[in-house]
Parts: sequence; structure tokens; C-alpha cells
Amino acid sequence: MEGGKAEKAMSNKSAGRFKIIDILLLAGVLLPLAAGILIKVLFIPAPEGIEISGAAIFFTIPLPLGGLPITESQVNSWIVIISALFMCLYITHGIRARVRTKRALVAEWIIEKTENLVLSNMGEYFAGFAPFICAMLALSGLSSLSTLIGLYPPTSDLNIVAGWAILVFILITYYKMKCGPIEYLKSFAQPVPLLAPLNVISEVATPISMAFRHYGNVLSGAVISLLLATALRGLSSLVLGGLPGILGDIPLFQVGIPAVLSIYFDIFSGCLQAFIFAMLTMLYVSGAFPIDTYRKRKEKKKIKKEKAKTVNGGN
Repeated sequence: MEGGKAEKAMSNKSAGRFKIIDILLLAGVLLPLAAGILIKVLFIPAPEGIEISGAAIFFTIPLPLGGLPITESQVNSWIVIISALFMCLYITHGIRARVRTKRALVAEWIIEKTENLVLSNMGEYFAGFAPFICAMLALSGLSSLSTLIGLYPPTSDLNIVAGWAILVFILITYYKMKCGPIEYLKSFAQPVPLLAPLNVISEVATPISMAFRHYGNVLSGAVISLLLATALRGLSSLVLGGLPGILGDIPLFQVGIPAVLSIYFDIFSGCLQAFIFAMLTMLYVSGAFPIDTYRKRKEKKKIKKEKAKTVNGGN
């Protein structure tokens, strides 16, 4: 009987510890977002009327080749990264083998969908890309959705999205170079050498087009939402301005309509652009890798090694 009480006490203690960790992880998700809102309220003045500008610059770090500005988009990017990290820790907290919890089902669903997406678009060789693609989808989608709580979306800053595109370009070049520098240079002469200048331009244009596509679509949605909200406020003032007292100041047409527009411009469009960026990453990286040539090259190296071993063994 005493053993049963001890086990029950240990179980209650374990459950209490589990709940405390859960609360701390949720705090890790919410506190960075709250800090971002507080920073915006304290350090970024509210615009008067329509104002479309880039990310605010908080301060500049002096460097030998010029200053490094720390902007609102950089701070918000780190806020999104930290919140996403703690969200992942919260979802995976307590997952055990043979235990089917709601969190485990959510984590399994995310993993399965991402792995299937990578396998269907990149093939078996790139199965290890699933975590990278999942992180890209989460970072891009959550960055765009941060505008729903009043933060400046990092995806509206070309510098942020260009950094992602450059990373993708490095991956593309890396996989093209896996067959050797000679094969990489030969790829620019395909299908005919006369197209080499166009192929070089196309190579450089890949990260540029990816960055501008993502940045332009997210920024245009934010601009259109702002213009429509301002126009609806003016329409409310025009229609109701003649009413006496506080009734004339009610922004009637701003109630509900901007929220409906936000469903498309902020939620649907932001998530869609994240998906498109991830799809382009998968297609560009897998399409740049000459897997047949790479396998033939590895097979030749293997045969050479076996012949070398045979010769050395005979000697």
C-alpha cells in the first residue's frame, strides 16, 4: 500500500513538472512576440495618415567597411525564429514511443507531409532535405503572418528574402559542383555553346527572381491592405460625417471588411508565397543536380579503387 502511494506521489510530481515545462515553453513562444510589440510601441512612432516605408533602423554598428544597420526586420526575424523554436519544443515535448497524444499526431503529420513533399519533388536522394524545407516553410510563413499582431513582416524586407535566396543559390551551386568543376563549367554550354552567355545570366537571375517574387508579393499585399483600410476610413467619414456627436466618428466601413481582406493578403497570400519559395527551392536544387552523371562518376571511382586494390594485392 505504501508502495502504491509512493508511485502515485511520483506520478503527480512528474505530471506537475511536465505542466511547468509546458508553461515555460509556451512562455518562450509568446514572450518574444510580446517583446516585439513592446519594442514597436516604444521606439517606432505611429504614422500619421498613409505612410509606406521600409523597416525602421534602431541603431548602426560601426564597421571598417561601413556601418551595419540593425533594423526592425532583423529583430522581427529573430523574434519569429525564437518563437518557432519554442513552438517546436512545445509540440515535441512529452512525445514517447507507443504513446499517441495530440501533439504527437501534429508532429507526425508535419513530418509526413514535409517528407512526402520532398520525396515527390526531389526524389530519394534528397530525402534529408525535409528538415530544411520544413524550417523554410515555417520561417517564411510565420514571418508573413507576424503582421497580424502588428509587427513589420520580415518578408517585406528585400534584404531578408535575398539572404534566403542566396542560401538557395549556394545549395544549387554546391550540387552542380558535386560532379566536379569541369562538369559544372560544361553545363553552361548546354545544349549548345552559343547559349553559354544566356545560361550564365540565367544562373545569376535565379536568386534574384526568387527574392523579388517573394518580397514583391508580400509587400504588395501589405500596401493594398493599408490603402484599402485608409480608403474605407475616408468612406466612413464621408457617409457618417454628418451625424451628430460620436456617431460621425465611427469608422463603420472599417469594421469587418479589412479583416476579410486580411484573410487573403496576410494569411492566404503569405502562406502561399512560403509554399512557392519552398517549391522553387526544391525544384532548382534537384534540377541542378546531374544525378546520373554523379552516379556514373562514383561508379568509375569505385572501379578504379578496386583495380588499385587488386594491383596492390598482386604485388
